[in-house]
Amino acid sequence: MPYLLLAFALGLVVGLRTFTGPAVLWLMRHPSLAAYALGVLALLEYAADLHPKAPPRTSTTGLVARVISGAFVGWMIGLAAGRSAIAGAIAGAIGAVIGAYFGLELRLRLIAAMGSVPAALLEDAVAIVAAVAIVSRVP
Repeated sequence: MPYLLLAFALGLVVGLRTFTGPAVLWLMRHPSLAAYALGVLALLEYAADLHPKAPPRTSTTGLVARVISGAFVGWMIGLAAGRSAIAGAIAGAIGAVIGAYFGLELRLRLIAAMGSVPAALLEDAVAIVAAVAIVSRVP
């Protein structure tokens, strides 16, 4: 699979959950203390997302964090593929923005259909499964 598509796809995941993409990437490819720290941050993000006063993912702070995280995973995928890290970072950042807005729309529909907690848990599960599937294809 082309590395830019992988970077974009993992960026989409980052749009759903800021720390899931980097955590899965690092846990699967570079298991270390830093990888476990990212895993803890991802778990804390899942818990914080359940709070009714959690800020929206499309707020300035949330969106900037997602763009940085998406660029990071895209950069790392570019490096792993031996290709342009800059192009990977751009693809990851674009994916993160699209994922944030698409994820918000989907989340609102899921909340209407099943309630906020089940919708959040389903989104967490989708982000984790998708991240693992994507990272397993990174060269």
